[in-house]
Amino acid sequence: MKKTCVATLTAVAALSIVQTASASVIADWTFETSQPSTAGPFSPEIGAGSALGSHAGASVYSTPAGNGSSHSFSSTLWAVGDYYQFSVSTLGLNNIGISFDQTSSNTGPGQFGLQYSTDGTTFTTFGSGYSVLANAAPNPLWNATTSSSLYTSTVDFSSVTALNNDSTVYFRLVDTSTTSANGGVVGTGGTDRVDNFTVVSSVPEPTTLALSGMGGLFTMLVLRRKR
Repeated sequence: MKKTCVATLTAVAALSIVQTASASVIADWTFETSQPSTAGPFSPEIGAGSALGSHAGASVYSTPAGNGSSHSFSSTLWAVGDYYQFSVSTLGLNNIGISFDQTSSNTGPGQFGLQYSTDGTTFTTFGSGYSVLANAAPNPLWNATTSSSLYTSTVDFSSVTALNNDSTVYFRLVDTSTTSANGGVVGTGGTDRVDNFTVVSSVPEPTTLALSGMGGLFTMLVLRRKR
């Protein structure tokens, strides 16, 4: 998994698929309505599901500006193993994908892993982990009016068939390191915030089954929403 600036090849693949595939948003957490001040759980602004935060210590939760919106889900006192979790139903659905915006303060956590589960107990790490950009110069700062794709990740889970047609599936963004976003050590007051966490499903028609660019469709859906 990597941060998106969308590659030309991915965009072309998306254009090939979007005209012949049926896609839907399962859930979308923008935090504009929920405006978190606790660990949750919180319902999504679109669709159905549950989002929460989990910290070993007494984290302070808040709702500062998001990536082009007024609110996000933010917390302090990060330690290795702490996480944000999102759960949805995929009954009758397949080819699952997610997209989310994430940033940390300079002393917030800088290394995360993406995990999934079908029972909420046993989690599997997907990919090799990812770095979170600091919400600090020279990067564009999160604010209520302008979004930046530098902070956006899109992930294609269509190869994980266990996530298809299940009453509840879970996704976690897990802190994996004591290294902060600016390369130092995570501080107790360091924050990480997440915004626009979206879960989508795409059901391709028979003529598109041979195409291999499903990740491009998820990217197109996210870019369309963010515009």
